Amino acid sequence: RGWDILELTRQPKPGSPDIQFQLGAEISPSALAGMDALIHCAYDFKPLRWDEIRAVNVAGSKKLFQAARAAGVEKVIAISSISAYDGCRSLYGKAKLEMEKLALDGGALVIRPGLVYGSGPGGMFGKLAAQVRQLSVIPMIGDGSQIQFLVHNEDLSAFLEKFAADQIKIPPQILTAANEQPWPFKRLLLEIAGALDKKPKFIPLPWRFVWAGLKSAELCGLKLNFRSDSLVSLMYQNPKPDFSENSKVGLVCRPFQFKG
Repeated sequence: RGWDILELTRQPKPGSPDIQFQLGAEISPSALAGMDALIHCAYDFKPLRWDEIRAVNVAGSKKLFQAARAAGVEKVIAISSISAYDGCRSLYGKAKLEMEKLALDGGALVIRPGLVYGSGPGGMFGKLAAQVRQLSVIPMIGDGSQIQFLVHNEDLSAFLEKFAADQIKIPPQILTAANEQPWPFKRLLLEIAGALDKKPKFIPLPWRFVWAGLKSAELCGLKLNFRSDSLVSLMYQNPKPDFSENSKVGLVCRPFQFKG
């Protein structure tokens, strides 16, 4: 939509205008000079201990916000998570919660997206779709009653773009970006399976047993695609996410529909 996009990344492509950046490291305000908007969606999952998570993801976010303010960036958007809420149990949610406070103190808009999906799915939803596509028997954590709220990537991106373009004028606040319809985890997988013309069978697994296995693997230094802390986030989601402000600010999230 006419924007020049610069990526803050650990490995800029040769010849690109992208900026070399590592979350947790120092960043000069001069690197952000001339920017109209900053969307901070970085999170480093490698640290496992709380002191390391906080040093990289919370203190690192603080450095980035301070650099943006010093550079005069007018619009700052902090991408948090629906897993962040008062009383959350996961370290990921707690880190995001601290990041949110720093963002709000600096005048940023905080967005808590639900599970993001879309065409050519990536991220966590992409992993779920790939699992349904590839497996006839799927391990199910618990009874599959864990609630998910979903947001289409186009709806999320469109709202962020309008805010960055100053088409939406709202004060610093927290918005939950997701459709209000709750999806139990098993039902979500069955919906994906139907779109893919699959009929998987589910094997229930005690979630604490799975958590113990993941945690043991992490302590042994194994690199996993799914973290023990991510399982905590799944099992202890926000029981009452707040969607009350969405219609007032024009944040519209379509009902979930997966076309495969």
